[in-house]
Amino acid sequence: MDLRREAGQRTRDQLLVAALDLLAERGPEGVTLREITEAAGANVAAVSYHFGSLKMLCETAAELALERYLDVQHGAMSALAPESTLMELAAAFARPMVDALAAGGHALAVMRTVARFGADPPEGWDRLDGKFDETRADALRVLKVHHPGFKEQELIFRIRCAAGMVNWLALAPIGAELAGKSTKQIERLLLPVLAGAFRGDPSAG
Repeated sequence: MDLRREAGQRTRDQLLVAALDLLAERGPEGVTLREITEAAGANVAAVSYHFGSLKMLCETAAELALERYLDVQHGAMSALAPESTLMELAAAFARPMVDALAAGGHALAVMRTVARFGADPPEGWDRLDGKFDETRADALRVLKVHHPGFKEQELIFRIRCAAGMVNWLALAPIGAELAGKSTKQIERLLLPVLAGAFRGDPSAG
């Protein structure tokens, strides 16, 4: 039973890797069930058994990529001290996207896949709400020090705007302009913009 379970988990993992690779290469509309199963060395019945459908397989693969993104982001942001600068906050917040832009190629294509699905999250993605809450708490810890006069909801609005900007980089033509530049070059262009989203005059609130 243990060997069968391990074999089943291995097949499931291989299907997820193959699906994400093909999604990154072609987008959701360019992926077929046969191509995924051939790339994974699995049969069509395995997709039905583990995921129920091609659609669910693709959504699960993109969800897994998003989870990894959030883990990297939380890892960078949780290391921030409350007195960190807004530029330091921006750098930690954008870390996974900056890494993908600097790497280009497949890494950036995966980010595009996550951004496409994330724009209209499939049912079931709410299981990641806890990870989003962690990132929000990380950012709030710094923002509350810089903006003690702001209400929390306004700070959360700024965080969401910053997230939208970072997400947009994966899909908009400007992302292609940044792709392949060095990490320092990308940060020099991007971080002041993100820090600007976090910055504000508390007296205006």
